[in-house]
Amino acid sequence: MMEGQQTVSYLEPNNDEASHTNLNMECGDKAIIKDSIGSFTKSVQNESLCQCKEKHTTESDNEAILETLPWSGLHSYTRQDDSAVKEWVLHKEKPSEEDSWHLLDLEQSLPQPAMYSEFLWRDWENLCETEDISDKQFDFSVLSYNILSQDLADQNPELYQHCDPSILHWDYRWPNILQELQHWEADIICLQEVQQDHYKEHVEPSLSAIGYSCHFKRRTGRKTDGCCTCYKTQRFMLLSESHVEFFRPGIDVLNRDNVGLVLLLKPLLPDAQQGRHNPIPLCVANTHLLYNPRRGDIKLAQLALLLAEVDKISLTAHGSHYPVILCGDLNATPDSPLYHLLRYGYLNYRGMPSWKVSGQEQYCTLSNPRILPPLLWPDYLGVTDNCQYAKLHKPKNLDKPIYTRQQLLELRYCECALQRPPHLVFIKGVTDNEPDDFAKASHPVSPTNFPESPSTFLRCLFLRLPFTLRHSLHLKSAYSHFLPSKGCAEVTTLPMGIGSTVDYIFYSVESSAQGKSRQVIPVHRDSQLKLLGHLRLLCEDDLWVAQGLPNPFCCSDHLCLLARFSMDLTTP
Repeated sequence: MMEGQQTVSYLEPNNDEASHTNLNMECGDKAIIKDSIGSFTKSVQNESLCQCKEKHTTESDNEAILETLPWSGLHSYTRQDDSAVKEWVLHKEKPSEEDSWHLLDLEQSLPQPAMYSEFLWRDWENLCETEDISDKQFDFSVLSYNILSQDLADQNPELYQHCDPSILHWDYRWPNILQELQHWEADIICLQEVQQDHYKEHVEPSLSAIGYSCHFKRRTGRKTDGCCTCYKTQRFMLLSESHVEFFRPGIDVLNRDNVGLVLLLKPLLPDAQQGRHNPIPLCVANTHLLYNPRRGDIKLAQLALLLAEVDKISLTAHGSHYPVILCGDLNATPDSPLYHLLRYGYLNYRGMPSWKVSGQEQYCTLSNPRILPPLLWPDYLGVTDNCQYAKLHKPKNLDKPIYTRQQLLELRYCECALQRPPHLVFIKGVTDNEPDDFAKASHPVSPTNFPESPSTFLRCLFLRLPFTLRHSLHLKSAYSHFLPSKGCAEVTTLPMGIGSTVDYIFYSVESSAQGKSRQVIPVHRDSQLKLLGHLRLLCEDDLWVAQGLPNPFCCSDHLCLLARFSMDLTTP
């Protein structure tokens, strides 16, 4: 239903609530939508109504009037040749000049009202011409969607002043969201901001009834929403499930209630393919990182903890990784350092302010002088700077003693180091008989006194590089974040009225480096997963013509992401 298809995102209007830009209320970042947004949408509606009330006499003019009705996009099923409708339109009073004179001045500056199918049209874009070899590949689709928690929407009404209050109720929004999910029929669905009571009463029963197995992880603390990952039981089988809590007591950069959900799924092949191939498992991660633009240090720590869990779940017995799909609302833009870490597997954050990490500087209401420290989290967390669990990636030669730099420096003043060899040539200032004053004042340190137990010697199990983060998952975004046909950036949400991309679908690729030693260029190519296509996103202008997000057609302040992949079954 997706390939080669051109269709609108939503077929009929349903009441779907505005999706929320995940604001962290602990930090007090409550942004107010500018009054110009509300006046803009009202002006567009008034202009459309005035056009509908003008009297015309010809048959063609009558049809044109009907097409300009603001609800014509909503009720496309209404018969436009209905004589009663025409009679009602033609006998409406023509607005006086006093009521409509100001619209003439705005005609050049405001976009003209358009049919819904014109400004919210989302095409399916094929990115790879696949060969018809169905027995050697396993095709599947993945959808990621922040559906806006009702509690968060109610707690932040100032964010949705541009919306009709009637479209913000959950009873209006959920049927529309469900219709959208049914329309796209994704094999794997990753939802964020799923409210716990709504999950139990609506989401899980509705999706289970159409063949999905649902798994939910609520945020810690008093938060009522969380992440939900669903998969079609006819296409996948669950091998393992891991819930990731980013709140860790006593760690400053892990003191928020965000969570992640990681599933390991095994593809179920059709009868014709069974016996010929043994498909490898697929690791699917779903998360919603902290919103607060000023606390990039927290976002990096949360992401590192999630990547460590993904590394653990996707790790094979031979030390390689199963294919990975990582979805979610990361609250970071494509030009941000956090995105750079995910995309290229490396980040040097020396001297970087915390508010620059997510690329959301325009949302920072207060300046924050916090500079990222050399090491973001303490050693006892057990996560290396390679975003891996230290216990899973111990040094190979554990029988050999491993010393830190500080311990090696202390060896200079141990008893054996302070004894002069009998045949050592005397060189003043280099091989003096007497050690310097600092050595005399120091207490001798013996190598045998070094701690050897894993609990107290954890720092020696892995050497941490300051100001550096890495990972080895080799991830690439399913979207390019740019619309060549329109010459502007893709948009997944409109926080504070500004178009931005914060939602992503990443997938694992094979990586290699090309170039000279000083200028290494990372090159990614398809490995076990191949991106076949995706549902195109919209630009900021498109969404504002539709009265922003949410609106009667898109019942969340985020757009859904949808991508289709092919898994190579011939790969051992």
